[in-house]
Amino acid sequence: MNSSVIPASMHAIAIKQSGGPEQLVMVEVPVPRPDAGYVLIKVAAAGVNRPDVLQRKGVYPPPAGASALPGLEVAGEVVALGAEVSRYAVGDAVCALIAGGGYAEYCVVHETNALPVPQGLSLLQAAALPETFFTVWTNVFQRGKLRSGDIVLVHGGTSGIGSVTIMLAKAFGARVFATVGSDEKCAAVLKLGADGAINYRTQDFVAEIQRLTDGHGADVIVDLIAGEYVARNYAAAATDGRIVQIGVQNGPAKELNLMLMLAKRLTHTGSTLRPRTVAEKALIATELEQQVWPLLAAGKITPLIDRTFPLQQACDAHTLMEGSTHIGKIMLVTRAYTSLLSA
Repeated sequence: MNSSVIPASMHAIAIKQSGGPEQLVMVEVPVPRPDAGYVLIKVAAAGVNRPDVLQRKGVYPPPAGASALPGLEVAGEVVALGAEVSRYAVGDAVCALIAGGGYAEYCVVHETNALPVPQGLSLLQAAALPETFFTVWTNVFQRGKLRSGDIVLVHGGTSGIGSVTIMLAKAFGARVFATVGSDEKCAAVLKLGADGAINYRTQDFVAEIQRLTDGHGADVIVDLIAGEYVARNYAAAATDGRIVQIGVQNGPAKELNLMLMLAKRLTHTGSTLRPRTVAEKALIATELEQQVWPLLAAGKITPLIDRTFPLQQACDAHTLMEGSTHIGKIMLVTRAYTSLLSA
């Protein structure tokens, strides 16, 4: 590691204490050093995700050994290598899935959990990929077993997870419907490629998905909401349907009739990504690079970005996230990214 060009300290966003967005504060901390198998990335951009909000609130702590700083996905330049690194060289542009530490000017990641920036994408766009694409791939494709011809119902279609699910499901031959909370968001998901949009404020999504599919229902349902949605998902699902739980924003399931699960032979699955091992994430990365990265390079899929904030305005980014008015990803950019734009 060349310490003459890498500073000893960096700016980062820390969580002062559990609470609201105002608890996100700029701090100066040591630049991390890459262990064997790890690379050091000079961060250009980082994604803002729901797990970051939960961590800030004190209900989703980082796994053992991970950075206490928030931030689960970044893109930037490799500036130093730990021992035994073989895939990347200093100067490579990468995006990476990390277990914490993304809201910073530098972060470390195991080389197997980093991927090359897809051809034609900016570092900002690349930073919007890892958390959502890894999450959607492992849950919707690996666990939910999405197949060409499936009918997919996506809740929260304009969220980061929702928008990626729509694009990937369409790219792999599914028929996709999405629930959203406004007419503007209905238009947004249709523009992303959804076959239909359901405004959950004015329409019953159970009745609508049955109507739109001539009574078949949804083969795959992707849900970030939980709460009363769990029972309604069972009603909206097709026989042999797969329900993929990616979030629980509205808390535990309510008034759940398991007879529907038995009668329809439903599979209800889900997982969290952050606690998985480096090796498990590496397997997901391999599949993404083989099956999804070519679609990104060809321009068939483009990450949807709503707004970008300077790193020091992370509190404003979290306020926007919690307001749920955004359409697509919310991003943070560092001084390194600003310098690239002005170069």
